[in-house]
Amino acid sequence: MNSPRHHQRPFAHDPARWEKEHARAQRTGHFQDSTCQAACELVLVYERTPWGWLAWTVPGDGSPPEIPHQIGVLAPAATRMQRLAVRCLTRRTAWRIAADTALGSLRCSTAAVALVSLLIGLFALSHGAPAEIALPSMLLVPLLAEHLPDRLDDHARAYVRSAEGDSACRYMQRIAALHTSLIQAADGSDRYQLRRSAEIGHNLLWDAAGLLQTQDTRSASADLIACERLMLQLAHEVAEILKHTAQETSDADQASGSARPSGSAGTAPATHPAPRHRANPLLQKGIFPMLQPDPSRAVRSADVYLLFAHEPYHPAGVQEINTTVVASSSLLHHRVRQPDGARIHRLLVRGRRPGEIVPLSTLTHELDGGARWPEVGDWEAVTTDLLQLVRDNDCDALNLSLPDIERALACAGPHSEVRVIDPTSGAHHTYGPADRIEVLIEVGRHLAWAEAGSPLWPGDDLLAPLD
Repeated sequence: MNSPRHHQRPFAHDPARWEKEHARAQRTGHFQDSTCQAACELVLVYERTPWGWLAWTVPGDGSPPEIPHQIGVLAPAATRMQRLAVRCLTRRTAWRIAADTALGSLRCSTAAVALVSLLIGLFALSHGAPAEIALPSMLLVPLLAEHLPDRLDDHARAYVRSAEGDSACRYMQRIAALHTSLIQAADGSDRYQLRRSAEIGHNLLWDAAGLLQTQDTRSASADLIACERLMLQLAHEVAEILKHTAQETSDADQASGSARPSGSAGTAPATHPAPRHRANPLLQKGIFPMLQPDPSRAVRSADVYLLFAHEPYHPAGVQEINTTVVASSSLLHHRVRQPDGARIHRLLVRGRRPGEIVPLSTLTHELDGGARWPEVGDWEAVTTDLLQLVRDNDCDALNLSLPDIERALACAGPHSEVRVIDPTSGAHHTYGPADRIEVLIEVGRHLAWAEAGSPLWPGDDLLAPLD
């Protein structure tokens, strides 16, 4: 299943709408260009969606932006009135009249309302209306026109969560695209699974927006990875449902168009032996492998995963594999050096969030830069045994071919930096903790696709974890 391509550009399904909005911005607003500063008030084009909105800037070169300026998410199960209130937040920016006074600028609509209020008030006074009623009304109506929209906006913000900034919006853009695919699958369908998947997706989107509204992508990385993994799993399950539905429809059409063969009544269907468990196939670029679970036994679900780099190897017909992710319980396998594996397992899972991917370098950092590894175990022997376990297909793993910089970041500590020098230009570039988190988020996306069929199988005959 390929990742959905929703929201990669403004109004992707209606390019004419973007051209129209771009032309309006040329007439009325301020373009985004290299001269922009933080104080610049940019024109934002709002693309409304069933779950909220995406706010796009208008680049000065005329090209559509790739990353939204802001993404807003409406509260799940919002009422009709709440949805209408939120539409106030996505209205076009009001035109204002600049004033060289301490009062600042004034809405054009306020000036128009003030003029109309003045004319009506004078007309009422000329026809005998009490001045104590007409004069306050003439003053109150323009004040309401100026300040009431802001009060309504403050009220509407209670029903939305929004994310801003390139990193936050890039993350929200990905999971919003997945959620939109869930909505499209559920639209017009009476299947409970599809409608429920869309509801869960909206809740995940709401939770992610809440995290990014109060934290940055670095501090909330583990929870964000978990949200994206769940959204990817939902997308895969929905794709499988649609695939099976299409197959059932096709089979029904074929059955209705063909005569039933004689003597078929009472014939038992052919049976097939249960498939043996196969380890996860190698992850290739653009391919998301599905596990083949053995229905004859329960497969344990691991909440925490170990990522470790190793010497590259080259399976037949496949690019090199230089990094591996396994379920934490694989450390308890009897073929892994013990009790070292069990001790590392205890360190790995203690205090972690469900779904967290923990690089071996993070454990090294927690052990005073590796000084206390002898107290825990021989990590080199353990990872060597794990890699052999994976290559013998005795446990599932996510096998990766990480580029040099991404692999270096995975091997570096959570607060370390990787410096790269361009040999041709001599330019220096530094990659830090935020880039490392991006690598782990991307690995989490691949892991979610790999686990969409079933969790990573840690192997058989596992030892009991240490207390």
